[in-house]
Parts: sequence; structure tokens; C-alpha cells
Amino acid sequence: MLREMSIRDFAIIQEVHLTFDRGFHVLTGETGAGKSILFDALSLVVGGRGSQDFVRHGAKKAEVEALFDISDQPGIQAILDELGLSTAGEEHLLIRRDIAQNGKSTCRLNGQIITLTMLKQVGEHLLDIHGQHEHQSLLQVEAHLNWLDAFGGVDLIQQRERYQKIFAQHREMRQELDQITADEKKIAQRIDLLSFQKEEIAAARLTAGEDAELAQEHSRLAHAEQIVQHASQAYEAMYGDQRGAEMLNQAVRDLEEITRLDESLQPLLEMVQSAYYQVEEAARQVGRYRDDVEFDPARLAQVEERIHVLDQLKRKYGETIEEILRHGEEAEQELEQLLNRDERKQELEQRLTELEAKLAAEGETLTQMRKQAAERLNQRVEAELADLNMKGTRFQAAFSNDDEPTYTPTGQDRVEFLIAPNQGEPLRPLVKIASGGELSRIMLALQTIFSDLDGVPTLIFDEVDTGVSGRAAQAIAEKIAHLAQERQILCVTHLPQVACMADVHFHIFKESNEEQTRTRVKLLTMEGRTMELARMLGGVEVTDTTKTHALEMLQLAERTKTAIQAH
Repeated sequence: MLREMSIRDFAIIQEVHLTFDRGFHVLTGETGAGKSILFDALSLVVGGRGSQDFVRHGAKKAEVEALFDISDQPGIQAILDELGLSTAGEEHLLIRRDIAQNGKSTCRLNGQIITLTMLKQVGEHLLDIHGQHEHQSLLQVEAHLNWLDAFGGVDLIQQRERYQKIFAQHREMRQELDQITADEKKIAQRIDLLSFQKEEIAAARLTAGEDAELAQEHSRLAHAEQIVQHASQAYEAMYGDQRGAEMLNQAVRDLEEITRLDESLQPLLEMVQSAYYQVEEAARQVGRYRDDVEFDPARLAQVEERIHVLDQLKRKYGETIEEILRHGEEAEQELEQLLNRDERKQELEQRLTELEAKLAAEGETLTQMRKQAAERLNQRVEAELADLNMKGTRFQAAFSNDDEPTYTPTGQDRVEFLIAPNQGEPLRPLVKIASGGELSRIMLALQTIFSDLDGVPTLIFDEVDTGVSGRAAQAIAEKIAHLAQERQILCVTHLPQVACMADVHFHIFKESNEEQTRTRVKLLTMEGRTMELARMLGGVEVTDTTKTHALEMLQLAERTKTAIQAH
């Protein structure tokens, strides 16, 4: 639920801070005062598209913050965890969106920078915004099937999941069969290629780590002369004419003489003795190493040829010997499948026949469950529309199936919502309804039905009552008041019938001077509400009559809301 919202330097808003509660909130004001701008700002904090036009003239950036209470939304924590957004069990989410002068935006959730995609995924569970020209998924034909399935309940959803599991298996096997039955020429070419690759890799008789060993041997063979020279010099330094070991031995003898006179030098003697033994052993090993080094041009040529072979294979099949060997194994496996494709083809065809029978059965069951749900939905929508002064309107969740079933990931059905607002008219697609007033009431009826399905705690209606008046306006007001018993509602309206039913009333107005124009928001008291309703009833001129009428409307609204709460 939305608790607070702060807006700075957004469009013509310099700074606004609003506090919200449960129930029905209404925002009223003159045309152009900035009512819908507030909802534009809210759209931003749940992932709406940003624009440099949102930044107030002369400001460096626009800032929008919204605080949401999620204590009664346990499901949203799973979404946050899935996105890696740790909130440590907090009961509030603080979302902030900054829009720079160049149109680039920054999103933060509880101080943590997040992507716009992540914000959208979280935001769709916090707010649902409905406007005269943007009714979200209810006006997207491709979403009508999902709405029907959601209305159908748990059993229908489970049946859809059973169907989808079989569909996934069928699609996977169909793809494999298509690959097996592809053009024979291409398959023959593939067999030749795989056979060559398998044989080439096998003929190389590769050994893991061989390339590193060859590189070391090549370096030793290619630099044998330098190696012998340096090894000889090292040997001479330790054991030859330079008498390195002999000098250490003389030092040992001298220290032994001293130790007989001064035992405190014993540790130093042992140290030099150890150095002598180590130098003597090192000299012997260097000598053996020097003697073992060979000038072998033939072996060098063999090593270089082997390295060349490995380099050729690496360019074709992988950067390491392990990758080359793995490629050979994969080629062998695929080759075996292709050579035995007739057997596998028969196996797949038999399995596909079995799956198609199951798919048809599960798809038909799904269709029948959907049609039963559609009948219930049709009745519910028509009943809601009757409450909204559209008695006699016909609604239908219409199915369009081909003569030959076409199976898709969602089943064999295509569903579109159709409506006939006036008696004697044919049913027409909901998305093509022309009357704004009719569309407003149809959308409100659908939202009333589906509000319990999506679990979004806050519903926003931006002038969804456009084009209605009189009894229809009163019906809309009462319907929104009913919704507000279970959901937090924010509504921009020009209708006094709707405004008087609100639990919280904000007045939006503009202040201007020679330098700037800015939007202001005021929370109205009972007296303020009376004056605002009188303005809405009478226009510019507020008279005693319109004020009396406004007060009567507020009093009647309170009685109506009490009756709604009693139900």
C-alpha cells in the first residue's frame, strides 16, 4: 500500500509531499492544474518510461520518491529475493527515481541502485494504473486468455500447467525428429564431416598436458648450447678451478678448530657445513644435467612438427587438448546418432503419436474448463455493468478455434473479450469500443472482478469516469467505494458524484507569478470539501445553493458508504 510520495522539480511541480491511508482517495482541480502529472510521477516509481520533458524548467533533475507498506504482501518478498534485492524483512519499500536533464534516469530501492527492468518487476506488484487511454492488459487482446485462466481459478491453472508440460515434451521431440529427417544431402555431408573430425582427433593420439611438456622440451632442445654453457660455468664456480666447494670446505676446517676453543660457534659451524654439503651435491647434479643435454636437431624437428599438429587441431576444435578431446567425443556421439537415425526416427514417431493423443486430450479438457469459466465471467461482467447503469449490455469471452486444432504453449484456444453496450447491437471487440463513457464503465467492471486476482494493493484511476454523468456517475462512484473496502484507491475525477464518496480528498491547483507557475496540493477538511464540490457543481460561481447541494451530497455519501461497509 502506498504510504507517502514526494515530488520535486517534476513538470510544473516544484515540491509536493503527500501522505496516504487506506480507502478511497480522490484528487480534484481545474483542468490543467496538474492532477494527472501526479500519476505520471507515480508511474515513474513503478517503472514507467522517463523523459527529459519531466524535468521542471530551470532544474537539474526531477526527483520522485514513494514509500510503500508491504507488511500485508508476503508474496512480494519472494520477488525481491529472486531479484537479489535483500530487504532484511523490512515492512516498507522506499523507491526513488531521478530523471536528469538529458532524460537518463536512476532507480533506487531502499537506497540500492537497481535497473529499470527490476523496478518494473517489483512495481507491477505495487500499483495498477488505469487511465482513459491506457488500460494495460485488459485492452491487450493477447492477454485476455491469461485473464480468463486467472478467473478460472486453481483447477484451471493446474490443468494449463499439465498441458504445458506435455507440450514442452512434444516440442522437444518434434525438433529432434525434424533434425533427423532433414535433407539427406545435408545429413550425408554432416556424417562425412563428423567422421573426418573423429578420425583426425583420434589419429593424433593426444595426451592431456602434452602441449606443456612439448613446449618445455622444445625450449631445452632449441637452446641446448646456451644451457650447456651456463651449466658448465655454474659447475666450475662450485667445483672447478674457481674452487667454490673447496673454499667452503676450508672454511669448515677453520671453524672446527675455533669450535674446539669456543663452543658458542657450533651453530655457525653447522650452518657452513650444511652449505658445503648442499653446494657439493648441487655441483654433482649440475654436472650430470650438463652431460645429459644433447644437441639433437632430429628430435627438435620432431617436437616442432608435433607442436604444429597440436596448433592445427587447436585452431579447429578448441584452445586446449582437453577441449579437442571433448569435441572428438561429441562428434562421435552425434555421428552414432546420425548413423542410427532410422531406429531413433521410428522411436520418436511412436512417442510423438502418443504425446499428440495426450496433448489433444489435455487441450480439450483445458478448453472445456475455459468455456465453463467464460460462462461465469460473462455473467459476472454483465452483472457488474448492470450496477454501473449499463443494464442489458452483453459481454462475451469469445473463443476462436480452427477446424484443425493448432496447439500452442497456452493451448488450442484464442480468446477475445467482446461487448455489445446497446440492445440490438452485435458483439464487437472490447478494444474497438468507441464511447469513452462506456469504456470507462466496462474497464471498471472488469477491474472490480479481477482486482482480487492480481493481488495489487493500490489501484489508480486517472479520469476513468470521462464521458459519464448523472446516474452512471453515481454508479461509478459507488462501485469505486466498494473496491476501496479491499484496496487502496487513488482517483482523479471531474465528477462531484465520485469526489463526494472519497475518504480522503486532495485539491490540486496552480499558483502563478511573473517568474513561474507551479502546482500545489492541499488536503481538504470538511469545509474545504464542501467548497470544492460546490465549485465542481456550479463552475466559477459558488453560491449558497451550490454549497448547500454540496453539503447534502457529502452527507448522503457518508450514509451510502456506511451501507456499503455494512455489506
